[in-house]
Amino acid sequence: MTSNRGQLLLGVLLSLCFPASSLAAEANAGTAKAAANQTESPKRTAKQGKQTPNQTQSAQQTAKQTGSAKASKQAGPPKLTATQIVQKHLAARGGQKAWQAVQSLAANGKLELGYGDSVSRSDRFMSASMARGKGSRTAAAAQGEEARQQVQVPFLVEMKRPEKSRVEIQFAGRTAVQVYDGANGWLLRPYLNRDDWEPFTAEQAKSQEGKWEMGGPLIDYAARGTKVELASVERVEGRDAYKLKLTKKSGEVQHVFIDAKSFLDVRVEGTPHRVDGKVRNVWVAQRDFRPVQGRMMPFVMETTVDGSPDTHKMIIDKVALNPRLDDARFTKPKP
Repeated sequence: MTSNRGQLLLGVLLSLCFPASSLAAEANAGTAKAAANQTESPKRTAKQGKQTPNQTQSAQQTAKQTGSAKASKQAGPPKLTATQIVQKHLAARGGQKAWQAVQSLAANGKLELGYGDSVSRSDRFMSASMARGKGSRTAAAAQGEEARQQVQVPFLVEMKRPEKSRVEIQFAGRTAVQVYDGANGWLLRPYLNRDDWEPFTAEQAKSQEGKWEMGGPLIDYAARGTKVELASVERVEGRDAYKLKLTKKSGEVQHVFIDAKSFLDVRVEGTPHRVDGKVRNVWVAQRDFRPVQGRMMPFVMETTVDGSPDTHKMIIDKVALNPRLDDARFTKPKP
């Protein structure tokens, strides 16, 4: 049986598809520093007693310009409204019309599943131990070496409008599958020794609503009844980002971080997951954006879960836009 961590990551992938900085404090600090420079400069001039009034005025102007430049540098990104940020984001992603023209999408790649506690690694270690004898040093060394590397498993994601999805994960020599037809879904989870198709629970079905938006949650957001607000500006991986608060028609709230320079969605809040009896937030960092037929897409997505020190990457190898996908792929397979 897979570890709690492995179960969590599989759950995260199957549900995803694919502290605030204070600008006012920084600006105030910069202004105070500039004022201190301006005050210090004439004091130094009076003490030396060698500068003329013109030189003193010039020094004050220089200090003022330097202080203003520092204050400007610390002031953060331009003040934009939520609507302006979304417009720039959509343009950076390739344009809303371009994404509206995408009716289907398929992507495949690798998913990092964890370190030395996955099913596939355990199976290989147990096989090696049995072959060489229980407690074999060679088997233990092999396990130690593998424990330092994350297991990567192949995955396939397919999407089709409206909100149809299919996810396949090859895990421990078997394939886990999730299908969703836009209203109902089914799971095949052999990694939990469950070989029959199981219907989504009501909670699972609700978690899928609005999760399969090609191009991200801001495409056609107004038409779906989503409200967008600018919550704050925060640092994401060393860069300023606008934190947007999305309130969906259902009342669900999601946060999306838009890079202040590229205007790409560099961090997205995922569906919270219950771990050890506690609901924990899930965050997905999106990196390595590349153009695919004129539309920008992240090729690396790294998932973190609050309270867990581990991260797991989803690495895309290939993306196809508007492939032919039969509707039967998104329904429960017939016996």
